[in-house]
Amino acid sequence: MNNLHTLQLLDTHAGGDVSRIVTGGIDQLPGATVREQMEYLRDDADGLRRLLLEEPYGIPEMSVDLLVPATNPEAVAGYIIMEVMGYPIYSGSNTLCTATAVLETGIVPKQEGIQRFKLEAPAGLVQIEASVRNGVVESVTCEGLPSYIDTHRDTIEVPGIGPVTYSIAYSGGFYALVDAEELGFKLVREEELALAACAHKIVEAIQAQRGFSHYTLGDVGPLPFLHFMGPEEQVANGYVRSRSTTYVHPGVICRSTTGTGTSARLALMHYEGRLKVGDKLETVSLRNTGFIGTFTGTHKEGAYQVAENTITGRSYVLAESKIVINCDDPMVACGELHRLLSDRHAKI
Repeated sequence: MNNLHTLQLLDTHAGGDVSRIVTGGIDQLPGATVREQMEYLRDDADGLRRLLLEEPYGIPEMSVDLLVPATNPEAVAGYIIMEVMGYPIYSGSNTLCTATAVLETGIVPKQEGIQRFKLEAPAGLVQIEASVRNGVVESVTCEGLPSYIDTHRDTIEVPGIGPVTYSIAYSGGFYALVDAEELGFKLVREEELALAACAHKIVEAIQAQRGFSHYTLGDVGPLPFLHFMGPEEQVANGYVRSRSTTYVHPGVICRSTTGTGTSARLALMHYEGRLKVGDKLETVSLRNTGFIGTFTGTHKEGAYQVAENTITGRSYVLAESKIVINCDDPMVACGELHRLLSDRHAKI
């Protein structure tokens, strides 16, 4: 087997969060669904994620989205999300970037106006609505996962911080939601390191005290995320804006507000009786980028009132490239990658 291999990439970002889309160079993965293919990578072939997120190819703040053939005939393509914390079944910013990538690469030919199609995430089918003008993808709206509040305004003693009031939402992962002002933050970029350190302490304290279980998925692992909520500003009737930021991993604050973080905020506002169908929440990041979440409806799942929602944002293409994987390089751990790598462009 050759020691040199190439991967085809389209680097994008949404709200500042870089998503590296792998468009070719990976063989067909085993698994009857995109979810099973994700589980194969997670359990048996994690080297691809580590390769593209660690030195010398990547950094922990990035995400990777592997395009795969859809297994559901309603979808135009599937995608597997890889982040420093593992394999989330859904991500808003990664979905915005992947939807843009399938348009930019011609998997879905661009058409002027509104285009609708479906992608297959590990979480299932995702409806996409893209707005194209003069050949430019100006915005993408994607379904957020049904989101709900597990815990409302509980309090925990956090070493080095003191008592912290938090809520827990599920929106594709479990989120601790905390009030930024109560913790002394204005949510400006200069606070980024302090925000990451504070969030880590809170998440560790909650993890040590309790776990969380999804009403259908069951145990999805320890609480990974924390979302800082800034004050809400009423921009118009049914339209609220709020500075926000999301912690995802020790030392890592997302550049964007995150789509799932925005969905979690909508779930909290719905739980507190502050939303009607069609209301919007614009979350604004430390870098002054934003996503718009729209509350689209509700339904009951067991004991939970679930908020249905969409996330709207824009993704930008940064680069189209090939990277060379040299298995003779001591910084590159090929190992299990030999099962995945091909030297032909994958057809979606």
